[in-house]
Amino acid sequence: MKIFRAILIGALIWFFGVLSYLMVPSIPFFEDLGLQANSVLAIVILPLVWFGLSLYYKKRDATHGYEIGEAMLLTCVALDALITVPFTIIPAGGSYYSFFTSFDFWFIAFEFIAVAVIYWRIMVKPKLENNLIG
Repeated sequence: MKIFRAILIGALIWFFGVLSYLMVPSIPFFEDLGLQANSVLAIVILPLVWFGLSLYYKKRDATHGYEIGEAMLLTCVALDALITVPFTIIPAGGSYYSFFTSFDFWFIAFEFIAVAVIYWRIMVKPKLENNLIG
């Protein structure tokens, strides 16, 4: 695994995820703007992670998608702890505890890892098997 590349791509995913999270409440659809922002983030994270993995695997790395997804997710979590929570959540009345124990956080983390594993099984594993067989 190319850890620096995984961290860099994880940081890009975090940046665009936070950007979407912060921009969504400016166009209110729901009364609960937090629910709206988390719902949009849960949708936006899917193509962000898929695209990030496509960038990562351009160099023909064979590392399992779970490991890459975990490295990228941990990068996002670290950036959340260092930047998102102190600068957006706490000023709005939240806390580290409320952020990291919320269902939304864990649902999005699960999606992140699931997309990484699915991407690997669909896009990477068949190429590995063809190279071993052919």
